[in-house]
Amino acid sequence: MRLLFRWAALALAFWAATSIVPGITVNGKAGTYLWVALLFGLINAFFGSVVKILTFPVTLVTFGLFIFIVNAAMLMLTARWSDALYVKDFWTALWASLIISVITALLRGLFKKSRSF
Repeated sequence: MRLLFRWAALALAFWAATSIVPGITVNGKAGTYLWVALLFGLINAFFGSVVKILTFPVTLVTFGLFIFIVNAAMLMLTARWSDALYVKDFWTALWASLIISVITALLRGLFKKSRSF
């Protein structure tokens, strides 16, 4: 159940990012957002984990801010592998990854609070 919620939260975060940030689009409807969220999650789980481990010293020196660079790179990789997602450039990916990170963190926090009652 938790996995389905995280997947839906990521799809919602992608929708918000495409609504707020110019230069990032998802061509399709709700099912396409779910597909892009699934692909991004898989890419982030496999490649993102390895890249985060390899760049841990840089992340430590930048007080964790380098994680946003890694997330932007994973977002651009997702756009390269998916015909449904378009990302204009790296700066667009960086802003979109910031929005996606904030929204998914907020939704996870809300979900944890609702489960504690």
